[in-house]
Amino acid sequence: MRITRKVFHDLAIWMVGFGLSIGIVFPFFVILLGVPSNIALNKVFFAACLGAGALAGIINYGLARWVVGLRLRLLASSMSQVEQNLKKMTYSGDLSECTPENCMIYVDSEDEIGESALAFNRLVETLSKSMKTQAAVRSFSEMLTSQLEIETLAEKALLQFFEHTDAASGLVLYESGGKLEIAASHGLKSPELVAVSDHVRIAVRTGQRQVVSIPDDVRIDGVIMDFSPREIVVLPVKNKGVPLGVVVLATGKTFDSDQQARIDIFMQGLGLALNNAMAHDHLRRLAAIDPLTSIYNRRFGLGRLKEEFGRATRTGSLLGIIIFDIDHFKVVNDTYGHLVGDWVLKSICALARSSLREGDVLFRYGGEEFVAVLPAASSEDLRIIAERLRKGIEDNIFSKGITTVRVTVSIGGAAYPNQSNAGNEDLLLQLADEALYKAKESGRNRVILAH
Repeated sequence: MRITRKVFHDLAIWMVGFGLSIGIVFPFFVILLGVPSNIALNKVFFAACLGAGALAGIINYGLARWVVGLRLRLLASSMSQVEQNLKKMTYSGDLSECTPENCMIYVDSEDEIGESALAFNRLVETLSKSMKTQAAVRSFSEMLTSQLEIETLAEKALLQFFEHTDAASGLVLYESGGKLEIAASHGLKSPELVAVSDHVRIAVRTGQRQVVSIPDDVRIDGVIMDFSPREIVVLPVKNKGVPLGVVVLATGKTFDSDQQARIDIFMQGLGLALNNAMAHDHLRRLAAIDPLTSIYNRRFGLGRLKEEFGRATRTGSLLGIIIFDIDHFKVVNDTYGHLVGDWVLKSICALARSSLREGDVLFRYGGEEFVAVLPAASSEDLRIIAERLRKGIEDNIFSKGITTVRVTVSIGGAAYPNQSNAGNEDLLLQLADEALYKAKESGRNRVILAH
């Protein structure tokens, strides 16, 4: 029953009241023990009993205030410290101020006070874990919002998983063209083997996580991973229920409940971020690709030419460029129609790609004119590749239904640094274009390189 708004004041009232009650009852009690009533009920004795009862109540209150109050003051002080640390952490983001070591109190009793201290310590520990999870989620979210490149996003996501869980190796896969591609891997000797494993296929098909627990007495020999894992989780990456990829994480321990909760939260954000990155990659490809021929368009191709020319000038390496034009292509369109003409353009681009080397850049310069950028190509390399391209087109028969067409191309080329007057990529392209004009003027279906 509460008397005042302060517990210790209530305690003092009850203790003194109880002491006075004992003082009142005591004279009658001693009469029962055989003390004469004239002595027991003497005013002096009665007053002494009341005074002793009140004094006992006051002493008990003082002892309780000292013993219990000290513990409560320690608990209140620790709570105030936690409050101050939380305020600091709110503005600084520094979790070191609110670790269990800094905020927990010493438990030295096995009673309600000790239980209160234990409950407080559990609260501090839970709060610390919650704050760590919030900080991890905030860090992960900031990383996700700053990345639109699939590979960079995947690499940084893996690092976040490693930092905030016990994962020691991992792999991020994403869907591209109906198959899973490796976006990032760490700690795996053969990520391509993991990518085609049954657990990955099941995770993609069912949309459910797969957990592989490896007993302590079973040891993986390290053919696939750099260490012997105890647990491997395969997590499908989804956005609005649509599967986008898979995350594989391996640990030498097991993922505890807190780490599993963080992983679940991370996966929600990763699904949206990966969807955005894949959409960005798709739009970038659309912006760079010529829709008819499926090769690079003029804007993207000229940008790559600039990059390669800058690299050649910085490193002193070779660079070749060829520009080719379909001879009398207007006649093809006028004779067979634009559908056949478009088919010829597509087929020539396919032939050109097969004639060029891996790493060469082919783009549509305009109409029926195309450019190929050949890094590290000498003048002789340029001549061989250009002649191979010209001969391949000349010998090919382009068929569309019952229509067959044969065409030829004229090719001009220029090489850096052979053309010392090519001070930039535009001049190099101009020299190749002038060589193309000479090839046309001298009869077409031939290769001429700038001198």
